Amino acid sequence: MSLVKVILSRIYKQIISKMNKVYPNAETAIEGVEDNMTLMLGGFGLCGIPENSIAALVEKGVTGLTCISSNAGVDDFGVGLMLHKHQIKKMISSYVGENAEFERQLLSGELEVDLIPQGTLAERCRAGGAGIPAFFTPAGFGTEVAEGKETREYNGKMYLLEEALQADFAFVKAWKGDREGNIIFKGTAQNFNPMMAMAGKITVVEVEELVENGELDPNFIHIPGIFVQRIFEGKNYEKRIEKRTVRS
Repeated sequence: MSLVKVILSRIYKQIISKMNKVYPNAETAIEGVEDNMTLMLGGFGLCGIPENSIAALVEKGVTGLTCISSNAGVDDFGVGLMLHKHQIKKMISSYVGENAEFERQLLSGELEVDLIPQGTLAERCRAGGAGIPAFFTPAGFGTEVAEGKETREYNGKMYLLEEALQADFAFVKAWKGDREGNIIFKGTAQNFNPMMAMAGKITVVEVEELVENGELDPNFIHIPGIFVQRIFEGKNYEKRIEKRTVRS
């Protein structure tokens, strides 16, 4: 091997080592999260939530957070754990009906809440990841949602302007991922996770199975690694069912 090739090989290895995205656990992957930051937390109800990351955030005890999540989990699981610790000062959500502590904090004035139509919330996150600063939507026109927002008429129908959402950290749960951060979701656990993975300044992904590079079929990758800064293999997933419906 020529001297030039040796030097280039060493430079390449140094670059790759600095780009290592794999973290040993949630505790190390959340390093840098500080008080008063804005966080995105993927999942819908209790489906596809980043359980390990939430537990680590609760343990770390950061406060004053603005959390963007489809909802606040339930009282004793998911984002609800952070509410019980009074870590959240503001929730940006679309549905919050399953959490009694959320309701209590809202009615008592302890918690600021921005309720957003569900499709609008998804699109605001997607726009944030796509570099689109704002968009017009008919959802919410003529309601409290439209207060203080620009409106415009298109083809005889009224629309209101919604701004994109971004976060200091986005916490995402996926089924499989590789060491470069390419990830695959499974079933309905995909929900809000792809949009939020794209909209975080630092995106932390926890996966059920971490595989070597090249093992994932490129045709089935939902989010490419360019959007992911940190990835780790989670453990002890409970995967609780929010509401179980059975026949008698």
